[in-house]
Parts: sequence; structure tokens; C-alpha cells
Amino acid sequence: MAEPKADLKKAAERRKAPLETPSGLGDNAVRDLTGALNELLADVFALYLKTKNFHWHVSGPHFRDYHLMFDEHGTQIFAMTDPIAERVRKLGGMTLHSIGQIAKLQRVEDNDADYVDPEGMLAELAEDNKDLVARMREVHGLTDDHKDYATSSLLDQWIDETERRLWFLFEASRSEVSGH
Repeated sequence: MAEPKADLKKAAERRKAPLETPSGLGDNAVRDLTGALNELLADVFALYLKTKNFHWHVSGPHFRDYHLMFDEHGTQIFAMTDPIAERVRKLGGMTLHSIGQIAKLQRVEDNDADYVDPEGMLAELAEDNKDLVARMREVHGLTDDHKDYATSSLLDQWIDETERRLWFLFEASRSEVSGH
């Protein structure tokens, strides 16, 4: 039986060891890609929570429609988190460990207001999804530069889903009277 102190020392040494996951990409590519994906992951978590916040707090004559749409959007956004984090790990990087890291990396602004009218919710989520598409396209350019086709493929799907959310938010916010 090994000595407990020796086991703790070995465990501490293993924690310090680099991942060295074989990805076939160079160190610079792994650093660039995993850094960009972790920022994207932080944004996705922040957008998920904001979408759920609005889902929980929406009110007014379109309550049911918006409540259901925000729930559907939240489910779709949350579904991106695990594949993004797993992609970081497959590339040989470390991914987010805490809400604190999300807060440091996120570019999606929180909304802590006690009340946001439904039109404000639609507008804010539309802008956040628009920004997320732009950030995903930036990461896509990076994946193309480093020939990381697997991440590019995932981004293609997420861009399409995010554009769909943006479209729904835009259409839901159009004025019924003027058509704009």
C-alpha cells in the first residue's frame, strides 16, 4: 500500500503536467484556437443565461409566444456549450472552470434590470445574437487559417442556428401596423 503523502505528491505532479493531446495542430494553432473557443464559450453561457432570464421574466400580450421562443432559444444555445468545451479539450487545451472565468471572458453584456419590456428583450437578444454570429465568423476565419476543419464544420452549424434565432427575434419585433 502506497503512502498517502506520496499519493498526494504524485497527484500534484500530474496536475502540473501539460495535456499534450495529439491534435496534429501546432502549439500556436492550439493556443489561438482554444483561446478563441473559450471566449466563444463564455459568450454562449452568458447569452444562455440572459435568454433564460428573459424567458422567466417576459410578460405582456405576447407572453406565451415569447416565453416559448426564449425557451427554445435557450435550449439551442445551451446545446452548444458541451461541443465547444469538448472541442477545446480535443485540440489539447483547457476549457473554462468556473463562472468567474466566464465573467472575465464574456463579451455579452449582462442584464440585471428588475424589469425589461418585451420589445427591449427582443431587441437586446437580437443584438446579442447578431454579435455572436460575427464572433463565430471571426473564429471560423481562425479555424480556416489553421486548417481545423472539424471546428469549422461545427461553427457552420452554430452560425446557421444563430442566424435563425436572429431572424425569429427580428420578425417577432416587427411592428404589425407598419410592417417594419
